[in-house]
Formats: sequence, structure tokens, C-alpha cells
Amino acid sequence: MPDSLDFPVDELDEARRLNRQLRWAPRFRAPSRLGKLMIQTMLGAQALMPHGVPGVTTRTRRISWKGESFSIRILLPIGEVHAVYVDFHGGGWAIGTAAMDDRVNARIAGAGLAVVSVDYTTLPDIDFPGMIAQCASAGDWAFEHAQSEFGVSTMFIGGESAGAHLAACALMRLRDTRSDFTRLRGAVLFYGPYDLSCTLSVRAAPPDTLVLDGPAMTSGLANLLPDRTEEQRRDPAFSPLYANLSGLPPALLLCGTIDPLIDDSRLMAERWIAASGNAHLIVVPDAPHAFNRFPTRVASRTNAFVRTWISARLASAATTAQAAE
Repeated sequence: MPDSLDFPVDELDEARRLNRQLRWAPRFRAPSRLGKLMIQTMLGAQALMPHGVPGVTTRTRRISWKGESFSIRILLPIGEVHAVYVDFHGGGWAIGTAAMDDRVNARIAGAGLAVVSVDYTTLPDIDFPGMIAQCASAGDWAFEHAQSEFGVSTMFIGGESAGAHLAACALMRLRDTRSDFTRLRGAVLFYGPYDLSCTLSVRAAPPDTLVLDGPAMTSGLANLLPDRTEEQRRDPAFSPLYANLSGLPPALLLCGTIDPLIDDSRLMAERWIAASGNAHLIVVPDAPHAFNRFPTRVASRTNAFVRTWISARLASAATTAQAAE
């Protein structure tokens, strides 16, 4: 598969036109309790909306596993399952549901993967360390039950924004606790915040930052661990940028050039390559945070690239298995 993602001029122009419209929209910041309730209610309605991929089915389950309880949303293809993809939704750790990822996840499922999307407990109904522990437990459940539930052993993990942070934290814990961690064949991480002490691009985020509220980001990240100093927020348990990144599977990291979190993705890719030698960074021109969710051809092309990357990793896993026989 190609190792870069190029966009025709007309597709970039289309995305830039949308950016100009987004400049009139409110910026995202952590909502009040009432605001969260309203947003979650609207997001909950997405569970009833069609995802548009024929044959892909959805169901939800409540799981208790190793002292943690969480819900999962399972998307299954109509045909054979080749791997399990564990997904963590975004939403600033404070809002969001697994169902809001249905449109993206259904297309991943359509490529032959069982998607396990985690409905983790969001702030303030859980503390931040507890949220990370819950997500790690969900990842462990998927590892433990992939064969019995879906008939496969190959695993992938991914997430967007806060979900990319949680996916990164979970996969570090899986590496340190599971003897079969090599079953994880790839990680897809969209525009994640990997440094809770804030990278330079976050600290310099201007008021006109698209989608995110730039000036509020530094204090917002600090409030995730209000009893910790800036140095303590670099603890690898919370800031995966500072973790030991050796022994990890191939990673695909994606971010836009006008996303305040771009330094997080760049630095994470650099350190992943230095430690494990197998990260690939895609930087999308003039793309803001959450760009792959917008109704543009840039978004469609990016999401298709991700599916192609996963398929290539699946093919590589199959080749390796055949060689071992």
C-alpha cells in the first residue's frame, strides 16, 4: 500500500471552504453537568440511526471484567471475521458514546473486522485514573474473548482524540500484562493528546483555533489531574508520550496541520519510531481537530486509507502465520 496520503487540489479546497464555515461555530470545551446531559442525550439518539453499511449489525453488552464494569458496542460484518478492532471514542473524556463512532466503525467492520467500541464512563462520573483502568480492562476483555466470541486471535486498537489517548494508555498496559500481546497487529491513533503537561502547540493554541477552544486547552488538560503538578502529569501512566514505547505494534498516527494537538502526534511518532521502529505519521494539510468526521472528500479519503492500512496489516499477519506452519 502507499506510505503517504495525497489529496487533489479540489478536495483540499473543499475542506478549506468548510474550515471557513467552522470559524463561525462555537469551540469545544468541557461542558457543565447540564450541558453534558443535553449533549449525551443527543448523542444517544445516534444509536438508532442507520450507519449506511449493508450487512453490518450492531449490538450492545454490559461487561464485568477484572473488577471493572463497562458497556461495549459490537459491530459485526456479514461475512467472515478476520480480526477484532477495539475502539475508544473521543469527546474530551467528558462526553461521547460508542454509537457516535458507528459510521466510521461500520466501514471497518465491513472490511471483515469485529469492532468492539468501548462505552467507558466519562468525567465527572469517574476519576481520570479510574477511566484509564476501565479502558485497559476493556482491552484485556477483548483480548481474552476474541477467540471465543469472534473466532479470531488477531487484534487491532484505535481511537480519536481523547479516545486515542485512552487507546495508547490501554495498549501500554496490555503490553506489560499479556503474554500474547504480539497478537496486537496495529494501532490507529487520530489526533490524540499524549502529553497532559501540554506540548508547545497546545500552549500556543490561539483563540481562533477550529473546533477546540485553544486558550482553554492548557487549563483543561491540567484539570484532568488537578492534584498533580505539571511534572507529575508527565507520569507515563497518564501521558503515554513519556512511556517506554518499545515492543509496540505498528502504529498509524494521523493529525491535521491546524490542530493544536499536532505536536503530540509528531512527538509520539518520533518516539515510537525510536523505540519500536514501526510508526507512520500522516499529517493532513489545513485539517483541524476531528477533520475525518466532516462531510468532505478529505475525510473520506483519510478514513479509506486507514482501512487499507488495517487490511495490509491483516495480510501481513496472515503471511506470518502461513510461514510459521
